[in-house]
Amino acid sequence: MTNILSVDAPIGNGWRIDEGVRAAAIAEHRIETLRDDLALKKITDFAAALCDAPIALVSIVELSRQTFLSRTGLGPSETPRETSFCAHAMVEDDIMVVPDARLDPRFADNPLVTGELGIRFYAGVPLVSEAGIPLGSLCVIAREPRDGLTDFQRQGLKVLADDVLNRLSDSRASAISRATIADSESRFRTLADSMPQMVWSTLPDGFHDYYNARWYEFTGMPAGSTDGDGWNDIFHPEDQARAWGVWRQSLETGEPYQIEYRLRHRDGTYRWTLGRALPMTDRAGKITRWIGTCTDIHEQKLASEEREVVAQELSHRIKNIFAVIAGLITFAARSRPEFRPIAEDLRHRVTALGRAHDFVRPHSAKSRPDVAQTSLHGLLDALFLPYQAVDAARISVGGADVPIDDRSATPLALLFHELATNATKYGALSNDLGSVTVTSLIDGSDIVLVWQEDGGPKVRQPETLGFGAQLIDLSASRQLGGTVVHDWAEDGLRVVVEVSRAALSRG
Repeated sequence: MTNILSVDAPIGNGWRIDEGVRAAAIAEHRIETLRDDLALKKITDFAAALCDAPIALVSIVELSRQTFLSRTGLGPSETPRETSFCAHAMVEDDIMVVPDARLDPRFADNPLVTGELGIRFYAGVPLVSEAGIPLGSLCVIAREPRDGLTDFQRQGLKVLADDVLNRLSDSRASAISRATIADSESRFRTLADSMPQMVWSTLPDGFHDYYNARWYEFTGMPAGSTDGDGWNDIFHPEDQARAWGVWRQSLETGEPYQIEYRLRHRDGTYRWTLGRALPMTDRAGKITRWIGTCTDIHEQKLASEEREVVAQELSHRIKNIFAVIAGLITFAARSRPEFRPIAEDLRHRVTALGRAHDFVRPHSAKSRPDVAQTSLHGLLDALFLPYQAVDAARISVGGADVPIDDRSATPLALLFHELATNATKYGALSNDLGSVTVTSLIDGSDIVLVWQEDGGPKVRQPETLGFGAQLIDLSASRQLGGTVVHDWAEDGLRVVVEVSRAALSRG
């Protein structure tokens, strides 16, 4: 204990102790919160019985007083420090025993000895923190002199003193834990209230017990009115059952929660909202809480629906144009029978272009073609129909067929539609002799797609890249995450596209 002795306050045996250090230690242990603690009262009761003494105390010595956290057989809850026996006991290495205070020069004139209390016998066990800082003493007091303590009593008092220190340590740990939790909760609430999203949390069973300020601002609901299951009442009636179903599924499986629904605004209107939630788990993987957000997506939802309407209308008009052109070709061929084979071939090409249009325009879930292409070769065969000759295939597809999904179909169709269009204008399909071979190869986890033109006019690399080349690069690198390389050989363009298999199909 000599490491904390200093030159501030004198004590009875001539040592001095840094009271600033001790005051900090006492505050750190949150000792004041243990005053009249029931567990400590049991300790002083037992100490008094063990030593057959009328008084037992748990005393904490402060700068100007000693405070009794627990007392048996004594009325006052504190006394001045200058009269404290425990101020001396706490700096001892072992139990301090005073057989007769009247004969001890340290205490002979002490008011607690000469006055009404009449202390004669005192025995105190030092209470020292883990850092070696003396805090006070567990003591027993009698009003008549005694020879001392038995070995059994000394051992028992030390055990009880250890229990007191454990209680003080537990109090400190609990206080620190409570302070940490309170600080963490305060930070969370401050962060949540500063977010533009509505933030909420639930217990593991889904009981909603917290919403941030933004939630109440958006909904106009009184604080606490949407706790528990009350949140579902402000969903649009048509969305309530669906929202409940998705939420129950997440609670049962622990899967992330995500759903779009209409939430009633404070002005009475319903606005589209994106709800998300993730579970918080402990080290054992058990869910301890759900943290969720609600994001107002009303404007984005309306804009998306408007774009969908425009896209469908535009697609409808374009397909009508193909149908009108095909009809005009058929009508013209009726008056010129000698052109009927050519007209029939041209009509098939126009009709196939209309079918291919469904693959090269962006789609939503509603506008996607009824017959989905689930393989690379299936998509390419449908896409290349307008460019095939009646008597022979101008574009052949070979190699390994691989599955594709809705995510990759559009960029693939855009890419190969652009290559076929360019080949028709400038490359191998611009004359009657040229042809194109498309080969798909599996290279580990990647797919290599090779576009090879043969028999067309000599080609050369353009000085500048037009929109078509940019579209090819956008489809291959940006949307599919792959690479595209052009080889402008004189005998025919060669394009190599490399993408991962995962980019073509989620499966």
